Formats: sequence, structure tokens, C-alpha cells
Amino acid sequence: MKPLFALAALAATVSLMSAPAQAQAFPGGKPVSLVVPFAAGGPTDRVARDLAEAMRKQMPGSNFVVENAAGAGGTIGANKVAKAAPDGYTLLLFHIGMAATPAMYRKLTYKPLEDFEYLGLINEVPMTLVGKPQLPANTYRDFENYIRANAGKLNLAHAGLGSASHLCGLLWQAALKNGEAMTTIPFGGTAPAMNALVGGQVDVMCDQTTNTTQQIEGGRIKAFAVTTAKPLSNNKVLKDYPTLQEMGLKGFNLTIWHGLYAPKGTPPAVTAALNTALKAALKDADFIKKQDGLGAIVVTDNRVEPANHKAFVAAEMTKIKTAVDAAKQYAD
Repeated sequence: MKPLFALAALAATVSLMSAPAQAQAFPGGKPVSLVVPFAAGGPTDRVARDLAEAMRKQMPGSNFVVENAAGAGGTIGANKVAKAAPDGYTLLLFHIGMAATPAMYRKLTYKPLEDFEYLGLINEVPMTLVGKPQLPANTYRDFENYIRANAGKLNLAHAGLGSASHLCGLLWQAALKNGEAMTTIPFGGTAPAMNALVGGQVDVMCDQTTNTTQQIEGGRIKAFAVTTAKPLSNNKVLKDYPTLQEMGLKGFNLTIWHGLYAPKGTPPAVTAALNTALKAALKDADFIKKQDGLGAIVVTDNRVEPANHKAFVAAEMTKIKTAVDAAKQYAD
């Protein structure tokens, strides 16, 4: 019997030795890769680095590492995460492109609603409708009248197919009552598009407050309206500008938001841990301050819950697809 007791004791010892490793909570000291599908230094990259630091605080001993995988409107990075091991160690931080790419790229290699676990919405950045300084109009109503009076003569700049400014311009044109036609002028990024607007080479643009506020404050461009459902009453520069909805574009509400995603099939315990850490990170004072500095509003409503986040993105997909199909401005 003694050999049997010895064997049992050995088995128990082995079991006890391995138990801590098995029970070790995610991420267990292993680095988590936070994939950003855009180049380093851009707005989404900055959000990711701020969030990585905030989530590190919520998961003691963890290390969130930002990995840039830029190209093709964000689809390269998104595809990388969709095909990654579903263990929680490879995550995607994507903006409104998560909802726009199915409409823009008709041969997408992944399915945004099916190939990811939704972890929660992070923030929203309002948009502004702006014009070159030489425009005679100073209010949105005057601007709309000026567009009608110059139908077919004005041009609308954007930072490239699928960019925030492109999507905003598409949705705004689709919402205009009389379908006022403008020539769309694509640029290879926000900076050249904004430079052209400031210089008067293009007439109109719709872009994030992160890109327009300083230009508006400096008087280098004119602002006409904001794209949010409610006025930006807490923004010292934009608080007095009307919303497009107030100006008659019923239901118009567009922000450039960011969300967090894991590959489909990631264990529920892991996604729950990540969602809990995300919620705590969104309440972190340093994170909130940094987002405010970017002109972003940290999400505090129920869209931080995975199911509500997914429902929100699905609705955004429908809205964007309608506008893209109407304009037939595809990226593929």
C-alpha cells in the first residue's frame, strides 16, 4: 500500500505545483498587443497609447503594448486581429472605420460583426463643418443658401477614401434636402486637405474637432456647424455653433468613435476581465484629461457594455452603407 500512498502524494504535489499556473488570472504577466490599424502618431494611435497606460493600472503586472499595422483604411490591422489566436493577447483598437469598411471595401477579408468579440466603446470625437476663409457666408443657413446658389461649382475636400472627413462629407451631402452637388476632392491625409482649405484652394470640409478647433480659433477657417446631436456647450471654441440637426438635417448625429475588440472565440472569462478593466480605465482621471486634450469625449453610457457596443456599430454600418452606396465612392 505504501507505494500507492507515495504515488498519491506525488500526484497531489504535482497538482499543487501546477494549480497556481492554471488558476493565474488573465493576463498573467504576458504582454497584451493592442493593434492600431493606422500609423504611429495619429489620433487613433494616441488614444491607444493613453488607453494602454490606463488599462495597465487596472491589471497589476500587465503590459499593454501598442502595435501599429497601418494600411488599406485600417483593414490590414483589423484582419490581423480577426485571424489572431482568440486568447485575449491580441486586441484591436479601431475607430468608426470598423463600421465603414464593409461599405467601402466590398471584398473585405473579415466580417466586423462576426469575427470579433466586442469589448466596449471608448470615446467619441465630434465633427465640424468648416469652410475656407474667403467664403461670404458666416452662418450655416447663409452657407446652405450659398451652396444652392453655386450648385456644381463648389468642392468638398477630404483626407482620403474611408477617412473621417470623407465619411462626414458623404453623410452630410446625403442629408442635404435638395441634394446639392459638390465635387469631391480627395487628399492623401488630413494635413494636406486642411492646408488646401486654409489656402482657399478648396471650399468645404467636414472633419474632427481635433483637426479643426485650432484653425477655427485662429480664424484661419470658418466654422458653420457641429455634427453631434447636442451643441458642444462645454467647448469654449465651438459652444455657440449649431448642430446640423438643429439646422434641419433631422437625426444627423456623427462622431468619430473608438472601440476595443478581441478575436471571435476569446474565452468569456477573458473578455469579461478586459471589459472590467476597460470600464475602470474610462474612469481614470489621467485618461479623461488626456482625451479632453484631444477633443475627445470619454463614453460613460451603456455602450461600454459589449452587447450595446455591438448594436451601436451595427446601426452605424447601416447608416454609412446607405451614404456610400448612394455616392458610389468605394475604396476597392
